[in-house]
Amino acid sequence: MNFFLDIIPPTATAQEKQVRVVGGRPVFFDPPPVKEAKKLLTASLLPHRPERPFSCPISLSTIWLFPKGKSHRHGEWRATRPDTDNLQKLLKDCMTRCGFWYDDALVAQESVEKKWSDIPTGIYIEIHPLEEIV
Repeated sequence: MNFFLDIIPPTATAQEKQVRVVGGRPVFFDPPPVKEAKKLLTASLLPHRPERPFSCPISLSTIWLFPKGKSHRHGEWRATRPDTDNLQKLLKDCMTRCGFWYDDALVAQESVEKKWSDIPTGIYIEIHPLEEIV
C-alpha cells in the first residue's frame, strides 16, 4: 500500500507535550500547534486507511517533503529540526488512531527521509507486510 498526503508537513511533534500542575498532580496536554498537526494528519490519513487494520509485522517508509526556501534546492536533504524520529512518532500515533494497525509496535522495519521540495510538498507513505521467516 502506498499513497501521498498532499499537505504541508507539520513541524510540531509529539515531543512538545506540556505539563500543568492541577491539584498537586501533573497533567500533560498538547499545545495548540500539536493539536493542529494531529488534526491535519488524521484528516489526511483517514481516506487512505486499509479495510482491515494490519495485524502482522510491517515495513513503513516515509519521505517528508517540506516547502523549500530561497537557500535550499529541490530534493536537498533537510538536516534541520524536527528530528525524523519525532516526526514519525506523531505520524504513527495518528495512523494508529485512524486504524492502519492495532499497535504501532507492529512497525518492525522503518525508513524515513526529509527533503526540501518545490512541488510537491507532503508525505509519501509506503506500508508493506513483512513475510515471516521460519
